[in-house]
Amino acid sequence: MSNILMSVKKIHKHYGRDPERVHVLKSIDLDIEKGESVSIMGQSGSGKSTLLTIMGGLNEPTEGALEIKNTNLYDLNHEKRAEFRQMNLGFVFQQFQLLSYLTAIENVMLPLVTLKLTNKEKRFRAMKVLKRVGLEDKAHRLPNQLSGGEQERVAIARAIVNEPEIVLADEPTGSLDTKTGDEIMNVFGELNASGMTVIMVTHNPVYAKYFKRVITMKDGQLTNLGG
Repeated sequence: MSNILMSVKKIHKHYGRDPERVHVLKSIDLDIEKGESVSIMGQSGSGKSTLLTIMGGLNEPTEGALEIKNTNLYDLNHEKRAEFRQMNLGFVFQQFQLLSYLTAIENVMLPLVTLKLTNKEKRFRAMKVLKRVGLEDKAHRLPNQLSGGEQERVAIARAIVNEPEIVLADEPTGSLDTKTGDEIMNVFGELNASGMTVIMVTHNPVYAKYFKRVITMKDGQLTNLGG
């Protein structure tokens, strides 16, 4: 039985029309196995963040297919795709994207809004993941009362509150100092050790040591599949 959790098949992504058409991704083929920890590395403009958003069901490719758990994500309508994302995928954005007027626990509860749970149950689940990332004592603080590293931990907690099989992170340490960045990498390592599949894009080779597989990209193509 195959252990492949995600399969990227001949993905192309371009913007605009000829002669100004920009080809961001060119025939990407990639399989990710259940439980892997994968870093996708490349310089700015290599296409790595675009690839990650496609893998996260957030950005429809121009051509090709994305299969997760034997489901072709972009064959689903928007509503079904959103449901699939909510149940299976967690996304950590580059700029945290926390709502400034909500506390840490309220930000973490956001993905639970559509679930048929009581408010008490939602708060319990949110507090559980805040504890997991070491922030249970800061649950009632607003984002501007938290350090950059703490805001990133809240963003991670929000991404995992639905207990997804796959966590995708887009340059999660880009605005953090080295020490704090290492701490965040350790959080991802702990998530992977618990069974989650973790996929992160970065331009910083220092973080390669935290991942079992390092994939490299250049000019919209994969130059090394790692392994």
